[in-house]
Amino acid sequence: MARDYYEVLGVSRDASAQEIQQAFRKLARRLHPDVNKDPAAEERFKEINDAYQVLSDPKTRARYDRFGPDFRQIPEDYDERVAAAQAAQGARAGGFGRGRAGAGAGAGFGGAGFQGSPVDFEDLFGGMFARPGAGRVAGADQTADLELSVEEAFHGGRRKITIGGPGGGREYEVDIPAGVVDGQRIRLAGQGGRGYGDGPPGDLYLVVHIRPHRRYRLSGRDITVDLPVSPWEAVLGATAPVATPAGTAKVVVPAGSSTGRKLRLRGEGMPNPKGSPGDLYAEVRIMVPSSPTDRERELFEQLAAVSDFDPRRQI
Repeated sequence: MARDYYEVLGVSRDASAQEIQQAFRKLARRLHPDVNKDPAAEERFKEINDAYQVLSDPKTRARYDRFGPDFRQIPEDYDERVAAAQAAQGARAGGFGRGRAGAGAGAGFGGAGFQGSPVDFEDLFGGMFARPGAGRVAGADQTADLELSVEEAFHGGRRKITIGGPGGGREYEVDIPAGVVDGQRIRLAGQGGRGYGDGPPGDLYLVVHIRPHRRYRLSGRDITVDLPVSPWEAVLGATAPVATPAGTAKVVVPAGSSTGRKLRLRGEGMPNPKGSPGDLYAEVRIMVPSSPTDRERELFEQLAAVSDFDPRRQI
């Protein structure tokens, strides 16, 4: 059984939105896979992230408080459906004054119910759905987060994922399109909330979140990567290798390039199955020897003696 989300974040059930956010950030700083290499920490990070996604949204939090861990299985128009089923059963019983659902009708759904004579909840919906043509109430669509590395998002491929708390989650085989971007949704048809009666299940939508990378910086489909160059390469120009998610590429560094100059490699960014790919930008970073040899120091001293270049005047 999945752990209580409030327990996961270590907050009380009446915690404010700010307290929930502070608790999540504190745990995330300690458990993020880029910081904590313990395999158990990654599972805990997924758990706190799932809890935060639910409790940080007032509407979703209200549904969780009402229905508990099964809230995703309950359609958002649950009350309207119950009222319709209640009215239908009342009509079949000979009038709306009879057959009203009692307080026990919502048992198992966070205690939601109605005042009046008790009616079995399963019988209430079962009677409604038993009539020909009346048994198709579709299940609710659901969402879950899918965290990917830049390389996984770039190349795509088939991947096994588990959604839910440790030991209580569901496993899926997911086809990840090459070039998915942050915020994109991947649809798993029929994997959402169950339908009622013979109604079809809803869909599950995986919302892509791309993890920060030590080398690549993403902006939509464009990728920026640092390009270290030596002082003489920056002054004289050079052809230098640059790492990309697709492998090593070559980039021409024009003579006179300063740190911060961006060199564009058209179409080398994130793929796009439905259009043009993004671009890759190699951003020049001039690096100097931290421990120059005697000869290197001598040459730099000679350059300093003959050059009148003042970088402060360039700003």
